[in-house]
Amino acid sequence: MRTILSKSLIPHCQDPDFVFLTGDLGFMALEGVRDAGQSRFINAGVAEQNMVSVAAGMARTGLKPWVYSIAPFLYARPFEQIRNDVCLHGLPVFLVGNGGGYGYGVMGSTHHALEDYGVLLALSGMRVYIPAFGEDVPVAIERIVKRAGPAYLRLGRDEKPKDFPLPSYAPWRRVLEGPGATLLLVGPLAGGICAAVMTLPESQRPRTWVLSELPFQPADIPKEFLEDVHASQHVIVVEEHVAQGSVGALLAHALLCMGVPPRRFHHRHALGYPSGYYGSQAFHREECSLHPASILALLREKP
Repeated sequence: MRTILSKSLIPHCQDPDFVFLTGDLGFMALEGVRDAGQSRFINAGVAEQNMVSVAAGMARTGLKPWVYSIAPFLYARPFEQIRNDVCLHGLPVFLVGNGGGYGYGVMGSTHHALEDYGVLLALSGMRVYIPAFGEDVPVAIERIVKRAGPAYLRLGRDEKPKDFPLPSYAPWRRVLEGPGATLLLVGPLAGGICAAVMTLPESQRPRTWVLSELPFQPADIPKEFLEDVHASQHVIVVEEHVAQGSVGALLAHALLCMGVPPRRFHHRHALGYPSGYYGSQAFHREECSLHPASILALLREKP
């Protein structure tokens, strides 16, 4: 998705308020932005705290800086600067974290972002964008620029199935019809799970939704989603993030507050490192029962 990010940002390089900062990362992906942005493409070096504060200072002058790094280096290392310099002033600093969840696989826990959007959503005015598919990235960029407030864009690898008929972007999208459970997917893992769901007979498929923007209030939940919950009485949330501060927690709270909790609620989320080993993103997803086979097994379980 970072290649799509680069291509999508090139037209914005001509905007007078555009500036892009990277923490010495982006080789073989950001060269287009570098060449188009010229002096407004800044390699801030391995100094993420300073990079965020510099971006906040730029935003105070009327610029709209994009700040890029590997996800954990972007939200964890400079957390105080994001909180104090960006969010407490409501500044339009746009954070781009690559490799959300277990995206950096065998590089280990220091390179994993398992609590990123839960942490950042605790900050004032922060809006989080989690593209599930490559086509979502350009739309997310336009929405971020238009909103012009603190934002976090969480990127991963596009896993959309070939020839998958993707509906137009919306924060909440029903991507597959079916009479079964109401399945809510967050992030790129949606692609593999959608591919698996399509192998089921239509009579067994879940009503499959993708959520791409956070936070949300009960009033933001589409009427169609609530109708699916009412009809199925079974909600399954799947996300590559820990339970604390998660979509599953937000949704359960919202449904309880609205007085419409389903009879069954399953939340599949990151569990850290159950075996104590590090491996590929696929390895960690399987350990946490986030991989497609595990979701299919859950869908087949009898009530």
